[in-house]
Amino acid sequence: MELWACANEVLRQHGDKAAMHVAERLGAVALAGDAEGIVTWQAIARRVDQLQGAPENRQ
Repeated sequence: MELWACANEVLRQHGDKAAMHVAERLGAVALAGDAEGIVTWQAIARRVDQLQGAPENRQ
């Protein structure tokens, strides 16, 4: 799975609400007990942050 493409699509579809969407998805997979889904959405969250230029990722 191309996680960068997923993160980019989340941003395209959800814009400034992308972080909320990712948090909702993380919650859903956590409630479902889907360990692989949690890891995947955590990785997408990191990439969304990077694509948005989160301050902790700036040099």
